[in-house]
Amino acid sequence: MKLIGFFNRDGGTFRTTDMSAYQNRAETTFAEAGHDFEAVVFSGSEIVPAMERAARRDDIDGIVAGGGDGTISAAASIAWKNGVALGVVPAGTMNLFARSLRVPLDIWEALDVLAFGEVDHVDIASANGRPFIHQYSAGLHARMVRYRNSYSYRSRLGKIQASTRAAFGVVLNPPEFDVEFEAAGIRERRKVSAVSVSNNPFGENALLYADSLTGGELGFYTAKPLKPLGVARLAIDLLRGKVRENADLMIMHPAEVHLHFPKLHPKANCVMDGELLPLERDVALTLHPGELKVLVKQGLAAKIDETERREPVS
Repeated sequence: MKLIGFFNRDGGTFRTTDMSAYQNRAETTFAEAGHDFEAVVFSGSEIVPAMERAARRDDIDGIVAGGGDGTISAAASIAWKNGVALGVVPAGTMNLFARSLRVPLDIWEALDVLAFGEVDHVDIASANGRPFIHQYSAGLHARMVRYRNSYSYRSRLGKIQASTRAAFGVVLNPPEFDVEFEAAGIRERRKVSAVSVSNNPFGENALLYADSLTGGELGFYTAKPLKPLGVARLAIDLLRGKVRENADLMIMHPAEVHLHFPKLHPKANCVMDGELLPLERDVALTLHPGELKVLVKQGLAAKIDETERREPVS
C-alpha cells in the first residue's frame, strides 16, 4: 500500500518524543512490511489541511495519523470522505478510537501492528452530515468540556486535572433542558440533563468507548433531570464501567436518531469527539455501517462466515 504518515508533534505523547527518531522508525517499519511509506511531522494547526490534501491524491491508499483524539477524529473524517484507509497511532490522552480498534497504546508498538496489519471495515456515524467516530453529546458532557476549556493547561496531566476540576463543577451545577427525539419507531419529549449518541454502544469500561465498531447500531443515552447527588451517582457508575445499571439512564440501540431542542439557548453547546461546537436545534444522527476502512492487527479484521457466503442448495 502507498501510505503517508502524519504525526502531530503537539499531541500528548509526541510532545516528549524524539520526533526525528520516531519518523525514521515509522518509515523503516512500514518499508520492511512492504509498503511505500512516507512520514511527515506537523504542528497541530498544520496537520488537518495536510491530511486533506494527501487524501485527495489518486495514488494514495491510506493515511496513518498520530496524535490525540481530535487529530484522529479529523483523520477518520478525511479517510471516510475520500475512501482511503486509516491507521491510528494513539498519542493523545484518552485514545478512545484506538482502544476500540485494539491498537496498542504504546506509540512504538503501534507502528509494528499497523505496518504488518490488515484492512478492516468499521462503522462511522454522522450528525447532520458531519462524521464522528466516538460520541455526540449535549448537556452534562458539553458543560464539562466548556468548563475544562476555560482553564489553562499545557500537558496531559494538566488536562486531566482540568477535566477533574470541570467534572466537580458540573456535579454542583447540572444542566436541565427539553429534547424531543425519534428513534427505533419511538417519538417522545423529555426533560433531561444529558443526551449522548455513540458510534456503537459503549462497552463496560470507565472511559466510555465501544468494545466493537462493527455492530451496526448507535448507542443512544438520555439522563433524567439530575440533582448533584444524581450526577455523583452517575459519575461513580461511569468509573465502575457500570453505566448500564444506572436507574436514571434510558438506553436504546437504533441505527438513526433525530433530536429536536425546542427551547434552544443561543449559546448552547454540543460535543463531537471532544470538540465543543454550537448546538443546532435539529440534529439527525446516522450510523454508516462498515464505511470506514482502518488498519488493524493481523487476524483481527472481521471475517465473513463461509457458510453465510454459500448459496442455499436446492
